[in-house]
Amino acid sequence: MNPVPAPIRASPALVRIFPFALFVLLTALQPWVPETGMYWVYLLKTILVGAILWALRPLISEMRWIVSWEAVLMGVAVFVLWVKLGDITRAAGLGSFGEWRVSGRSWNPAALFGRGSTAAIFFLFVRVVGSTFVVPPMEEVFFRSFLSRYIAKPDFQSIPIGQFLWTPFVVTSLVFGFEHREWLAGILCGLAYQGLVCWKKRLGDAITAHAITNALLGYWVITKGQWQFW
Repeated sequence: MNPVPAPIRASPALVRIFPFALFVLLTALQPWVPETGMYWVYLLKTILVGAILWALRPLISEMRWIVSWEAVLMGVAVFVLWVKLGDITRAAGLGSFGEWRVSGRSWNPAALFGRGSTAAIFFLFVRVVGSTFVVPPMEEVFFRSFLSRYIAKPDFQSIPIGQFLWTPFVVTSLVFGFEHREWLAGILCGLAYQGLVCWKKRLGDAITAHAITNALLGYWVITKGQWQFW
């Protein structure tokens, strides 16, 4: 049984929008559930969107992971940028410039369930798996395959993957950045991934780079206790 409704499967645009939209919708629900519930919501959206992406693979030909030295270097470089940019802006006297001021619960299962507890380990594992294997293909397909080409032309499939056009290049990176708490780092990250797609003329390197960034960030968050990055 295919988890994606037929009308969505029939639309080249919707197959690229639907996983991202569903993930965002479920993310928006997290603050409204009990504190333990937000971890279960993350598990739900990871499994659900992961299954949807898997089912949509035949319909999204560009969603193929590609490991290259450019992807590895870009992934590591963006990780370093992400964790160090805040220190640079504060050292420059800019305070928290580049970050949204948000309130609410932090994503820290170790504090809620107890460090070393089975529940904490499980939900840390879920977060790392979700951010490494589900979020990268989902976001790269939406932003770099669909949105950037749709901005160029509503008949987005007539635009080759990786064609450089200034307006889509900048607008897509801005939208990508502003969806993150660290919006300045997000914009620079978006420019980097978009540039990689334009350079290699394919999406797979950006998916891999994004996954490497998120995996390293997960390691950093857990080992350094820098929960604000999640």
